[in-house]
Amino acid sequence: MEGDHIKINHWLIPLSGIYGLVVGIRNILFDCGLLHSKSFDVPVIDVGNISAGGTGKTPHTEYLIRLLSKKHQVAVLSRGYKRKSSGYLLATKDTPMQLIGDEPFQMKKKFPHIHMAVDSNRRRGISKLCQTDVTPKTDVIVMDDAYQHRYITPSINILLMDYHRLVYFDKLLPAGRLREPRSSSQRADIVIVTKCPDYITPMEQHGIARSLQMQPWQKLFFTRFNYQNLVHITSGRQMPLDSLKEKDCNILLLTAIASPQQMEYDLKKYCQFTSLHFADHHNFSKKDLANIQHAFDTLCANQKETIIITTEKDAARLQACAQEMPFYPYIYILPVEVHFLDDGQIEFNQTILKRV
Repeated sequence: MEGDHIKINHWLIPLSGIYGLVVGIRNILFDCGLLHSKSFDVPVIDVGNISAGGTGKTPHTEYLIRLLSKKHQVAVLSRGYKRKSSGYLLATKDTPMQLIGDEPFQMKKKFPHIHMAVDSNRRRGISKLCQTDVTPKTDVIVMDDAYQHRYITPSINILLMDYHRLVYFDKLLPAGRLREPRSSSQRADIVIVTKCPDYITPMEQHGIARSLQMQPWQKLFFTRFNYQNLVHITSGRQMPLDSLKEKDCNILLLTAIASPQQMEYDLKKYCQFTSLHFADHHNFSKKDLANIQHAFDTLCANQKETIIITTEKDAARLQACAQEMPFYPYIYILPVEVHFLDDGQIEFNQTILKRV
């Protein structure tokens, strides 16, 4: 049910009050014009959240890339979290993961035709993407994880929130995981409740909309993840996910994402597995790789075939240290795609394309 992944550190609530005061003053300064937001001639779509942790930003950004690339030259701008570079960088097909970060690397690999740029200064990044002498023609820019970057006025503001961590159940940092007060959700043009179960009743959807205090100009959508065929990390050979139901093998689920609970729950429909989880965007050390190898070898002890299943984002980081991993040839990647519930895809697509 919604809210079931939320843990509140009640003893930190006084600190949340101080944090909320600082964030509130900042938002007031923007709202009254003392701090200025900049608009751009090129349409800018922001995909973000007000919760720390995974809400599915990358799969939803990839959905927008697929939608918009049919008629437009798409650019994606990310800060490139944990990258080993600085300033503005426009990726090429040969740019290593370490220089742009795992999620930008994943998107550039899947969509080589897009302009994939990283810059912690979003204003500078967009300006560079709009300069034809720096970047080839750009028709639309998708900003990844920039809901709090109010120095830019997006054409469309898309707010994501996890079905299992809806903001009205949560508290501000550090007691909870909210980056901003719940009222900040009213800046969004579109709100998407992500990681939903397969079916939500109209009554439950209405209850969520009412609890979010949706405004007349806002649109609300519900999405879940569709899991694709497993893909072997080196050969690209595909294995249907359904085949795991009949396959007599050991499975190690290796994740370093913010919220693995939904993925673990969904995979239980297909197989039994052992789960090994690290922190989000974790850079695997030699000790970590040794621990993964130990878990893999332990499963192999019963003489059954053993495979490792991981996410696309984690695969990007594992590929950087492939030579140090004897278990590397046994890794399969589990891609995910966004699916809109209740035929919401048609209305969402029309809303985006009309604005662009």
